[in-house]
Amino acid sequence: MSDPVDSDEAEVEAESIEIQLLLEAVFRRYGFDFRDYAYSSMRRRIWNRVREEGLQSVSELQGKLLHDPACMERFLVSVTVNVTTMFRDPGFYRAFRTKVVPLLRPEPFLRLWHVGCSTGEEVYSMAILLHEEGLYSKCRIYATDMNEAVLARAKTAIFPVALVQEYTGNYLRAGGTRPFSEYYTSRYDHVIFQRSLAEHVVFAQHNLVTDSSFNEFQVILCRNVLIYFNSALTGRVHRLLYQSLGASGFLALGNKESIKFTPHEKSFEEFDTTEKIYRRVV
Repeated sequence: MSDPVDSDEAEVEAESIEIQLLLEAVFRRYGFDFRDYAYSSMRRRIWNRVREEGLQSVSELQGKLLHDPACMERFLVSVTVNVTTMFRDPGFYRAFRTKVVPLLRPEPFLRLWHVGCSTGEEVYSMAILLHEEGLYSKCRIYATDMNEAVLARAKTAIFPVALVQEYTGNYLRAGGTRPFSEYYTSRYDHVIFQRSLAEHVVFAQHNLVTDSSFNEFQVILCRNVLIYFNSALTGRVHRLLYQSLGASGFLALGNKESIKFTPHEKSFEEFDTTEKIYRRVV
């Protein structure tokens, strides 16, 4: 009779192999590279997709992904994290407004890169902030995500009316200077934000894992993205962010992320330790 412990270990190993093969298949078939994402988080999302598809195993999901592009679209939505809201983490926007903006004013033109922009709420938040500070007219915000479906939603600037109270509270805590209602029009169960807020925004697909740098920026916002990567991928992405940031440029990370213990730690100074804003010094 086999030892139950050995049996359990074999099952865990078999599952790990299945997941590795699935991620390899997705990469080779579609070019999306999830192989260095945090394993526990990816495992949970894969099994959620298995159940949603009415399947019994990871291997069954692999087969369906390879032969059903519609299934791949659903998989992409389910494994990419799209948690966002207007003025998420208001303290960050307040710090950006009071500490970073004054140093950006002398610049003749500003390029900002919003990495992993999801459905666009935080992009429009930054557009509002820059508008209120009189900088938006000389800005270009590049808002990128690997997921075409969420980019399409972001371009509409349409959000549920039920979320407006939360948005308004965040805006006020972030140091907003005008009535928030000036920025949108209500339509039944949704609100449409002013089209002028997207006037200087370029929404584009960009795969942070496999694509290269495409411009030089004064500000890069990569907030709450790196927490889903393993250490090897985090290091590669930090190298890409460093290569994309101009001299004395600002890098903003999420409150659970850090530049410490990365290949370019010494290339940055902590500009705001609490809100995880760094400035390139080398």
